[in-house]
Amino acid sequence: MKADESGFEITQAQGAWVIRMWWPPGPVSGGPQRITIEGAKGAPARDVARGISTTVLRRLDLPGAVKMAAGMGPKGQEVMQELTEAMQQAGDKAGALLESEGVSETYLAVLAAVYKNAADAGEAAPVQWLARRIKRSPETVKGHLKQARRDGFLTTIAGKAGGELTDKAKAVLDARTGKGS
Repeated sequence: MKADESGFEITQAQGAWVIRMWWPPGPVSGGPQRITIEGAKGAPARDVARGISTTVLRRLDLPGAVKMAAGMGPKGQEVMQELTEAMQQAGDKAGALLESEGVSETYLAVLAAVYKNAADAGEAAPVQWLARRIKRSPETVKGHLKQARRDGFLTTIAGKAGGELTDKAKAVLDARTGKGS
């Protein structure tokens, strides 16, 4: 692990390979922005000559690297604590909106934003986390997220949790916070 003003680098060894993951300076809220895989010093030439296998890629401990990068020093821990608290507050706001307005456009936009942020922050099970925050079952949250996608608030990323907020969702959120005025 190495940190300086140019960012954070985490190194992992996988067989004949050294994997370096790099994040830019600032808070770490997701995966690395660059991954480099090179033959390890002293690795058998025959292993390096065969190239990088899918096994090497599957064994990459990306969640562990993200956690390590995020926790680098007291500032990293402070940022992660602030991020966690902000996500919890946003989840609580989504739950309060659901109680007061039902499944409204505002609720769906806030739910989509909180879900996206939880997934982007590396939450292992964002639907379950969100279900606990809004005091509903995971099935209910999944249904609300499907509706948010169907109603045009959140895009889909095949095979991954999360998505991107649409312009429609951003407009609803901006109107709610007064940025659209």
